[in-house]
Amino acid sequence: MRNAFTIAGREVRSYFSSPTAYVLLAAFLALAGYFFWALLSAFNQALQIYSMMRQPEMLERFNLNEMVLRPMLHNMSVLLIFIVPALTMRMFPEEKRAGTYELLLTAPVKVGEIVLGKFLGGLVLVVLMIGLSGFFGLLLMAYGNPEVPMMLIGYLGLFLVAVAFLAIGTLVSSFTDNVVVAYVGTLFALMVLYTIGWVGESVSGPWASIIKYVSVTEHFTEISKGVLDSKDIVYFTTLLLVSLFLTYRSVESVRWR
Repeated sequence: MRNAFTIAGREVRSYFSSPTAYVLLAAFLALAGYFFWALLSAFNQALQIYSMMRQPEMLERFNLNEMVLRPMLHNMSVLLIFIVPALTMRMFPEEKRAGTYELLLTAPVKVGEIVLGKFLGGLVLVVLMIGLSGFFGLLLMAYGNPEVPMMLIGYLGLFLVAVAFLAIGTLVSSFTDNVVVAYVGTLFALMVLYTIGWVGESVSGPWASIIKYVSVTEHFTEISKGVLDSKDIVYFTTLLLVSLFLTYRSVESVRWR
């Protein structure tokens, strides 16, 4: 594990020694902040209108979690489709371009440690990104009355989505020595996983169930409601483990050529 942490530390330093980490963090938080402001403004505006109309039955339906937090979490999950590929696209292609990939493969380091180190390096940035976005939740708690357990489960769901995306990006990155191909390939894979549920709406029978189960959106929607079901946890865990295992096999196949 020491080698994995060493590789992870080198990955984190490479992110922060270039504008990559700062740009990605700033872009994610700025756009998330804009969504938060827009949703909260719409919520307050609607609240004022119904207060002036003196309709208490409508005011009772107003819920910060449903009208602000859940849409914001979904918007942030869409942002991750574009942010995570930019995070993972340099993992392996940059090593191959610089000629250090062969040195890494011939060093006394296990393949599993290489894969885990690369993944953990990206995970640090993902945790930082999701953690800083928790500031918006704290604002809701300070000035509103959200359901905290539901909010925490929603953020857990966003974290699971980000980790699954990161594992898929690590896998795609291991296939190529071109950063553009790595970015586009990951973006394509994530968009398919995110939107495939829409196809499930237009088909019937067992295929509809299978397609919906594959969809990230279907599972994240349930968690964002505050419902933590074991089938959703199993889905994201499977996505993570399968992606890392295939990355392991991909790197291993290069090492023994």
